[in-house]
Amino acid sequence: MAVCAARAGALAFGLWAGPVQAAELVMVEQTGCPWCEAWDAEIAPAYPKTEAGKRAPLRRVDLHDLPEDIAFESPPVFTPTFVLVDEGQELQRIEGYAGDQFFWFLLDQMIDAHPMATAPVPEAGQADEPLQEERVE
Repeated sequence: MAVCAARAGALAFGLWAGPVQAAELVMVEQTGCPWCEAWDAEIAPAYPKTEAGKRAPLRRVDLHDLPEDIAFESPPVFTPTFVLVDEGQELQRIEGYAGDQFFWFLLDQMIDAHPMATAPVPEAGQADEPLQEERVE
């Protein structure tokens, strides 16, 4: 929570250049995965244009070459696995892909469960309301 307060303070004083995004949606995939291909066909073109895509931009990683900068709660086994990550820490995940409607429903629930991590921060001069710092104890 101290990090969120620090971000808010830096934004208030104009120390942050451009938009800040804390969370990302990490898609764990592998070559030959038919469910990954279905997600690519049904979701991928629209994802970056959606509110969810703005709140948690997509990062794709290979199941057999997981990045060292993410602390997964447990190693992903199924593909695709969608992991909401904030500052290198897994917050929550969706395992598998059961179609577009189910994916969007689960993704919205996951993002809404972590509002501080997935709130897009407006660029300088575009905030409608002043940011309020969190209380750090």
